[in-house]
Parts: sequence; structure tokens; C-alpha cells
Amino acid sequence: MKVLIITYYWPNAGGSGVQRWLKFVKYLPKFDIEPIVYTVDNANYEVIDDSLVNEIPTGITVLKQPILEPNRFIKNKKVATARVSSKPNFFQKILQYIRGNYFIPDARKFWVKPSVNYLKTYLKHNPVDVIITTGPPHSLHLIGMHLKREIGVKWLADFRDPMSNLFYNKELLLTNKSKQKLEKLEKEILTTADKVITVSNTIAHEFENSRVEVEVVSNGYDDEVLINKNTEVDKKFTLTHIGLLPTQSNPKILWKVLQELVAENKPFASDLEIKLVGNVADKTLKNSTDLGLNNFLKLEKYVPHAKAIKLQKQTQVLLLLIPNVKGAEGIVTGKIFEYLVSNRPILAIAPTDGDVSKIISETNTGFVIDFEDEIKLKKVILELYKNYKQGALEVNPNNIEQFHRKNLTNKLAQIIKSL
Repeated sequence: MKVLIITYYWPNAGGSGVQRWLKFVKYLPKFDIEPIVYTVDNANYEVIDDSLVNEIPTGITVLKQPILEPNRFIKNKKVATARVSSKPNFFQKILQYIRGNYFIPDARKFWVKPSVNYLKTYLKHNPVDVIITTGPPHSLHLIGMHLKREIGVKWLADFRDPMSNLFYNKELLLTNKSKQKLEKLEKEILTTADKVITVSNTIAHEFENSRVEVEVVSNGYDDEVLINKNTEVDKKFTLTHIGLLPTQSNPKILWKVLQELVAENKPFASDLEIKLVGNVADKTLKNSTDLGLNNFLKLEKYVPHAKAIKLQKQTQVLLLLIPNVKGAEGIVTGKIFEYLVSNRPILAIAPTDGDVSKIISETNTGFVIDFEDEIKLKKVILELYKNYKQGALEVNPNNIEQFHRKNLTNKLAQIIKSL
């Protein structure tokens, strides 16, 4: 059986988004499914991780075609990545408005038509059983929709995030007309695809309002995070966040509680170190430094995946910061699954009734604090610190095997074969 996977993110792209289908491609042949990958030839990736190129399985066919990217012509990356930037200026707002209202569903829409033409010719001579599109960028689903309609191939649509309810859409200053157009397009994709999968139960329930059957195939972890289990942990009481930290995830409650603890507890202040690894929004940094935490901060830009894994195992506490936005209950960042097997406690600031909370509770891997619960957050940090001083700060996770990439690919393979 053959499948064609259409994805924008592919090595040498960095970040968690690329790893979902890189890992599926790795394991699909074990379930008698041959993957063929179609991706972009000159992508404008925000972060680069050349080490992931080495993880592409040998013998895999990878097709590439060039893409026209408007973001390439925007010199100020804070405009191109609005969700990371601080409060936009007037010029940035204009560009965000243009992006939101004239590039629906997103700025990669110009890749749709040439991709459809290329793939129609390719598939005529190299037929496959199923095509798979994964978004964001959600414009890739339009490629799948056209191919299904024009050549009748089976189509599976993978939503790593919702489309009309994507948390940073509000920053794109969408008009009511644009919102309606986006919602209509999303529903058309959902109802045209032969099968829809997504990464969280909350997003699945949201999509089921469109009377669509949706399966959840979460993100996960792979073998590389299981090695070096005996890594020596940091001497300091380190709180570490790894990955993109946008303005929406700015943990104001955390900065405030840490400010209080530093002022009240000299030993705590002596031991504390806050590690932020990856791109961090200016507003988030300013908020923490305004509260006098700059001397405790240790900043590091994006690091290769292997180093990120090492840092996860070294830290005393892993920070998981979910964006404080509408629909936060369904946001499950890819990093959580690697956090689960790091044997370090997770401190999450997230909805206590959301998917992240359920995962952490079921695996016994940490604590989830609501966005406004300062009292509980302070109590939990003090408990973690007490265990740290006693040399007893660790976790014993359970029920995590379900999130191994091989087991997840097995579930995906069954869905593909059902088509």
C-alpha cells in the first residue's frame, strides 16, 4: 500500500511540527505502508535544525517543488511571526491585516495550484492508495481537496491545529467576512475529506459539530528520548521551558509568584535559575525583567533536537506554558510527550479541564495550575523546591507507552488501511 504525504514542514525545518510526520514516515513501512513525501523546495522556515535531516529514512521518495512565500519579502520577522512579537506597531498591523484578510487560509496558498498540477501528472504515472495532507499551513488541505475531486483519490486530512479557531487568528485582524470565509472553507475541507484526524480530543469534539467523524492520533516521543536516562541533573533549582514562547503564553502568574518567593526566601533566591530555550516574545521577557527576575534568567536560542532532549533531562522542573486564549483546552504542544519520558516533574500553567491536564494526570508526571491560581502555584513551587533540597525531586511516570511514535503509527496505519 502506498500513501502520498503532503507536508510543508520537513527537515531541515526545526521545531515540533516537523517531527510528527517525520516519525510517521519512519514507522509506516513496518505496517506495510510505503510513504512518499511531497514538500517544498525552498521553504521559509522560522527555525532550522539540520540534525533532523539525518532522521529521514533511507530509500524514502521525497518530491519537492518551489513555493512563492510572501513572508520571504518581509524583512521584519516580527511581522511574519505575529504571534511571537510584542504589541505590533501601525505598519505591522497593516501587514497583519493584509495577511489575515487577503491570504485565506494562509500565505502558502500560492503553492496550491502548481502543486495540484504537478501531483496530477505524478499520480497518473505513480498511483497511490491514499493522499494525506497536514496543516498548518492549512492551505495544504486545499491540495488534497482538489486532488480528491479531480482524480478521485482517497484523502486523509490531518489537523495539528484548528483552522478557523487557531489561537493567533485574532492578531490577524480578520473582518467578519474573512472569518465567515475561513469557517466555510474549514467545513468544506472537513466534509470533503474521506477521513479527518487531529492531535487532541478537544479539537476532535469541535470538528464533530460539523457532523464529521474525527479520530485522535496524538503527537508522541521516539527512542532518542529514552537514551541517557542517567543524565546528571542541574545543581541549581532550574525551571526550564523549551520551545517557542509567544506572547499568548506569557506566564504572568509565574513571574509574580517567583518575584514573591525570591523576596521572601533567600535560600530559594540563591538556588533559582530560569532557563528559556527557544524564541521568546519580547513582551514576555520584559514582563519578567520588570519584576526583577532578569538576574535569574538564562536565555538560549533554538537548539538542535538532541540538545533539547539533554536539557529536558538535566533540568529540575520542566515548564509547560499553554497559551491563555479561547480554545486553550485543546492545545497540546508537541513538547509535552518528550517531557513525559524525561523523568523530571512537569509544571504546567494550563486549563485544569483541558487535554494537557488529562495527559499529565493519567501519566503521573507533574502538576497543572490554572492561569489565575496564584495560591496553588506558589504552594506547588514550594513543594517542588522542598523536594529539590531533599534530593527527592523526581517522577515515576506510568501509562506513557501509548505515546510512543511506533504505537501511534500503528493506530494511523489502521486508519489508512480502513480507507
